[in-house]
Amino acid sequence: MENSVTELRMVKEDPWLEPVAGELEYRRRLYLDRLEQIERGAGSLVDFANGYRWFGFQRDDIAGGWWFREWLPGAQDVYLFGDFNGWQRTEVPLTRGNDGVWSVFLSDEMYAERLVHGSLVKMLVHGDNGWLERIPSYIRRVVQDEQTKDFCGQFWNPKPFDWSGDDFDISKNGSLLIYEAHVGMAQEEERVGTYREFARNVLPRIKKLGYNTVQLMAVAEHPYYGSFGYHVSNFFAASSRFGTPEELKALIRKAHKMGLAVIMDLVHAHYVKNINEGINELDGTDHLYSLPGEAGNQPYWDSKLFDYGKGQVQHFLLSNVKYWLDEFHFDGFRFDGVTSMIYYHHGYTEFDCREKYFDDSVNRDALTYLTLANRLVHDFRPQAVTIAEDVSGMPGMCNPIPDGGVGFDYRLGMAVPDFWIRLLKEVPDQQWNIWEIWNILTDRLPQVKTVAYAESHDQALVGDKTIAFRLMDKEMYTDMNRAYQNIIIDRGIALHKMIRLVTISLGGQAYLNFMGNEFGHPEWIDFPREGNGWSYAHARRMWSLSENPFLRYSYLNEFDRAMIHLVKRYGILSDGYAYNRMMDQENKTMVFNHRDLLFVFNWHPDRSLPDYAVPVPEPGKYKVLLSTDSEKFGGLGRQDESVVHFSYPVTDREGNVSHYMKIYNICRTATIFKKM
Repeated sequence: MENSVTELRMVKEDPWLEPVAGELEYRRRLYLDRLEQIERGAGSLVDFANGYRWFGFQRDDIAGGWWFREWLPGAQDVYLFGDFNGWQRTEVPLTRGNDGVWSVFLSDEMYAERLVHGSLVKMLVHGDNGWLERIPSYIRRVVQDEQTKDFCGQFWNPKPFDWSGDDFDISKNGSLLIYEAHVGMAQEEERVGTYREFARNVLPRIKKLGYNTVQLMAVAEHPYYGSFGYHVSNFFAASSRFGTPEELKALIRKAHKMGLAVIMDLVHAHYVKNINEGINELDGTDHLYSLPGEAGNQPYWDSKLFDYGKGQVQHFLLSNVKYWLDEFHFDGFRFDGVTSMIYYHHGYTEFDCREKYFDDSVNRDALTYLTLANRLVHDFRPQAVTIAEDVSGMPGMCNPIPDGGVGFDYRLGMAVPDFWIRLLKEVPDQQWNIWEIWNILTDRLPQVKTVAYAESHDQALVGDKTIAFRLMDKEMYTDMNRAYQNIIIDRGIALHKMIRLVTISLGGQAYLNFMGNEFGHPEWIDFPREGNGWSYAHARRMWSLSENPFLRYSYLNEFDRAMIHLVKRYGILSDGYAYNRMMDQENKTMVFNHRDLLFVFNWHPDRSLPDYAVPVPEPGKYKVLLSTDSEKFGGLGRQDESVVHFSYPVTDREGNVSHYMKIYNICRTATIFKKM
C-alpha cells in the first residue's frame, strides 16, 4: 500500500495547499480505492490494461481460429461482416455475454482462406439508434475508400515486427529537447507525407539540429485531416494516411537507432462525434463511452467527452496507453487537453484563486484516471515520460503519486507562448518590460518540471501567426534574400533568435519547437478544406528554404542548431533556475548566468552601449561563446567575438567585493560569455 492519505508530502512542502488538504486527501483516496479495486480483480494495473489483447480479433491456436469481441452492452443485435463473407451483413451473428461483451469464433476450417491479412471488416449493430454499420473500437487499422471516402476496418495480421535490439532508454538522453512534428505535412510537395518519408528525410534533419526527442502528432486515426489529429475516431489504429502500422514502427525503431526518443501526442480528452467512423453511440446509446445527454458533449470542440468514472472506459483508455508503449515502443506521451479533462467548464474561466482548483467544477474522475494512467506508464515502462498540456496550473499535476500528485513528469509552460504573442502584438519595442520577461519565464515551482517553448503548432495554425510571421509578415515574401536590406527583416531575425534563446535559457527543464519554426517557416498551417479548394499548399514544410544559401532562413536554421548544441553541451536545462545578476530596465538589458556561462540580453531597439559594465559570477577572463549578432546567424556582425574580456573588482561602501567586465552591449543582441 502506498503512503497514507494523511501524509501528503505536497501539502507539507507547500503551505499554500494546507487549507485544501482535505480535498487533496479525498482525491488521493479515490485513486487508491480504484487502484485497489483494479488490483483485486486483475492482479495489477499493468494486467488490467490488456484490453487490446482481449477485444477485437484475437488468435486462439488451441481452438484453431479467431475470436472477435466487442463491448456493446446497449446493443440488441450484432453481426460481423466484410469482404471475407461477401459483405453479407447478417451471416455472422455475435453472441451476447453477461457483461455486455459480444463475441463470435471464426474457425480456420471455415474462414482460413477468406479472413486474411488486409480483409475489410465492419460490424452491423442494432441498437436504439437503428441498424448501423460500425467500425470495431479496438480495430488496429482503418482505411478510407478513395472513391466513396468511407472508412472501413481491416483485419490486420502481418508477420511479427522485428524489435530485436531495440532497448532504447529515453532517460539516457538527458534533458528533453523536443521536435514537435506532423508526419503528413512534413514534406515539401503538396500532398500527404508518409512514415517512410519522415524516417528517411526528417529524422536526420532533427538529429542534425541537435534535438533528442520527436513528438509525433496525429498518430491515432482521425477522419478529418484538418483536425490536426485531435478528433480521434479509432484509438488503436495508427493513421493509415501516412502508411501502415509496421512503417510507423520502423520509423520509431530508426529513431531509436539514431538516439532519438519518440513520444506520442495522446488524445484522451475527447473523441470525434462521427457515427460512421468513431465510437460515438457504438452500442446504440449515447452513454457507452460518455455520460448521457449534454454532459457527454465538449461544446467548445464539437466532440464527445469520456466518462472517466466508468470502469470499462478506464479499461479502454488505459489499454490504449499500454498498447502504444507495448506494440509501438513509444517512449512516452504528451497528454493533450488535460485542462478540458479535469474541469467541467473545460478551462473556460480565469484561474485567479485557489478555490477554483478545488471546487465543484473539478472532475475528480478525470484526475483519478490521469493518476492511474501515469502509474500505468511508469509501472510498465519506468523510464517513459509523460507531459501534461494543462493551462490551468492545477496543483499536484507534476507531483509524484506517492506524495499526493497526479504523477506527470512534465507540464507544458503554456503561459510563455501566450506572453510572446501578447508582447509582439500589443507592446512597442521601446516599452518592453524586461522584468516581465524574466518573471514570466521563471514563474514555476522548483519541483514542477516544465517544457519551455516560444511557440508550438498552436501558434502556426491558420487564424494565428508564428513568431516569424508576426515579426516580418508580408516582408518575408520579398525581402528574405541575403542581398537585400530591410529593417523589418533585420528586426524580425534578431528578435526571433533572442526570443528562442531566452526561452530555452530561462523557461524550464525541457524545450519544445514545432517543425519548421526553427528557421522561421513562412505563412500558416491550413489543411485541405472546402474553404481553400482542398489545397495542400499550406499543409507542408518548405525545407528547401532553410537550405538555400541565398535566403536568410538558413541563418535562423543555423542559429537554432548552434543554440541546441550549446544547451546540450553545457547542461543549461538541467541547471535549474538561472541566477539573476542585473536588470537594467532603462537600457533594456538583462544579465544572468548558468554556472560559468554569462547571458547578456539587450532588448533595446537602438541603444548600443560601449564599455558597458556587467557583473560576472567569478573573476577571470571571459570569451564570447555565442552571439545572435554573428554574421553567420544573419546578424550585423557588430561584435568582435575574438576579444577576451577581463574582469575587475569593485568594492562597495561596506567593503564587499564584486567582479565586473566591460563589453560592447549591442542593441537587439544576446551574447553568451564563458569563463576561460
